[in-house]
Amino acid sequence: MDLLKISEVTKSFDENQVLKNVSLSLKKGEVISIIGPSGSGKSTLLRCISGLEHMDSGMIEFNGITIEEAKNKTDVKVVNKNVKVINKIEAVNASKKIGMVFQNFNLFPHKTVLENIIEAPILVNKISKKDAIAIAEKLLIKVDLLDKINSYPCTLSGGQKQRIAIARCLAMNPELILFDEPTSALDPRLVGEVLKVIRALAIEKISLIVVTHEMQFAREISDRIIFMENGEILENSTPELLFSNPEHERIKQFLSLS
Repeated sequence: MDLLKISEVTKSFDENQVLKNVSLSLKKGEVISIIGPSGSGKSTLLRCISGLEHMDSGMIEFNGITIEEAKNKTDVKVVNKNVKVINKIEAVNASKKIGMVFQNFNLFPHKTVLENIIEAPILVNKISKKDAIAIAEKLLIKVDLLDKINSYPCTLSGGQKQRIAIARCLAMNPELILFDEPTSALDPRLVGEVLKVIRALAIEKISLIVVTHEMQFAREISDRIIFMENGEILENSTPELLFSNPEHERIKQFLSLS
C-alpha cells in the first residue's frame, strides 16, 4: 500500500489555476524530489498535502485514510455500502503524521530552541515535558546543535535555524516529512550543513518529499524526481533517466540552465 496517494488534485487562486489534476503516490521509505521553475505549483502541492491549503477538487490519502479537507468536514455519512466512511478524527490523526519544514524556518522568535522543539509534542502529542525534553536533546545532538538548546532564534545563523526547524519537525515523530525549498533562504556557504541533515534522513529511509533547486542534491538522494511546470507533472522518473534522458524538451532546457 502507498503511504501517500494524491489523486487529480486541482487548486486555483482567483483566476490562476496553480495545480491541474495532479496525481502522485509515494511508498514508505521513499524519497521524492520535486523540481521545476518558480511558480509551477510545487510549494502549493506541499501545502495541500500538509493541509495548509484546501484543494478545489481531488483526493489525498495517507496510510489508506482520506485526509483531504479533513479539518473542515464532519463525518461523511454514506448510503452506498461500498463507499468508505471518512471519519474526521481518524483523518486529523493521520494528518498529524505529516511534518513540514519551511524555507523561512517559522520558529517562534520569543521562545528558546528547546521551547520551540518541545511545544508541539507536549500540546499535540500529549507527552510529558520530561519526555519532550529528552527527545529534544537527542534531536539536537542529531543536528549537531545541542550547545544552542537555550539560545533564541535571533542569535542563530540561517543554517542553524533550519536545522532547529528540522529537529522540531522530527520531534513529532512524523512518517512523512515535506521540505519546501529548505535551502532557498540560506547564504550559499550554509546550504551544505542543512543538506547534510536531510541526506542523513534519506539514508535512514524516512519518507521525504523535497521541493528543491539543488539539482545535484536531488539526484543524489532521490528514488524518484518529479518535474512540474504550469501546475502539471511533466515527468515522474528516476534520477538517472530524468537527468540523462528527459522525455520533454522543456526539461532539457531547464536542466541546462540549472
